Amino acid sequence: MNDTFDVMIIGAGAAGLTAGIYTSRARLSTLILNEGAVGGQMVLTNEVANYPGVETTNGYVLANTMKKQAKSFGCKIKSNVKITKYNLKDDVKEVELEDGRSFKAKSVILTPGGRPRSLNIPGEDQFKGTGISYCATCDGDFFRDKEIAVIGGGNSALEEAVTLTNFASKVTVVHQFDHFQAFKHAVEEAQKNPKIEFLMQSEPREFAGNGQLQNLTVEHLPSGEKKKLDVEGTFIFIGYLPNTETLSGMVELNERNEIVVDRDMKTNIPGVFAAGDSINKRYRQITTATAEGTIAALSAGEYIRQTME
Repeated sequence: MNDTFDVMIIGAGAAGLTAGIYTSRARLSTLILNEGAVGGQMVLTNEVANYPGVETTNGYVLANTMKKQAKSFGCKIKSNVKITKYNLKDDVKEVELEDGRSFKAKSVILTPGGRPRSLNIPGEDQFKGTGISYCATCDGDFFRDKEIAVIGGGNSALEEAVTLTNFASKVTVVHQFDHFQAFKHAVEEAQKNPKIEFLMQSEPREFAGNGQLQNLTVEHLPSGEKKKLDVEGTFIFIGYLPNTETLSGMVELNERNEIVVDRDMKTNIPGVFAAGDSINKRYRQITTATAEGTIAALSAGEYIRQTME
């Protein structure tokens, strides 16, 4: 494999794969480097029913389709690699891998993605995708007329709890403090909704079920009393972590460690763009990631053309 490309993309989630499709189809030599399996957060989604033009699929199939499409245009993809060093400020960008190999490119698109903050309690990993979700928009419809729980007390938790009442018969919000961290209007809207109940000063302790989530054990912190909630779904909204640990000092990050970009997905470094769940934005959907990947790819292509003039 040639070690010099027109575009190098870091991350193979929805944004990275989309960017790879666009740049390689534009006949820009493209390499995608990915630390894990191709697909990012997509592969954790059991069923995707709101992707335009696709009635229903699962995240793994959608990710694999995007991968095949990118490769069909000549995009090179290397998975399960670890990047140990970045040089993004020179005209020719370079990254070094743990195994000693290095790759160069005229432009770089950063799409390392992110991950929801986990509770790290028994049963959470087991029931991800079979009762536990981190996205109301993605999975709310699967819990129509069922009782569910929402974990968290910030804006996302309360806003999504209200959204979930459009599907669920009952929503129990579990929050560790005696007050919410959300804006007043979000709190008031949740409190006036008859489908929502609150368990304050409480924390989840264990998820259980037989193949599918069936109950959640919650502990009331002041008393230490534990109780089981018979819920078929739990939505966790306790924060989101961008995968930008290795990019600190490389590009501008905000106070949440998200990559700062403008409307064209440009970072503060010429020739370096970013897209997907690692950038500063509000909504995190497959569709928003693909849109940002498209913009980043088009911007990278324009940058390369301008530098060649």
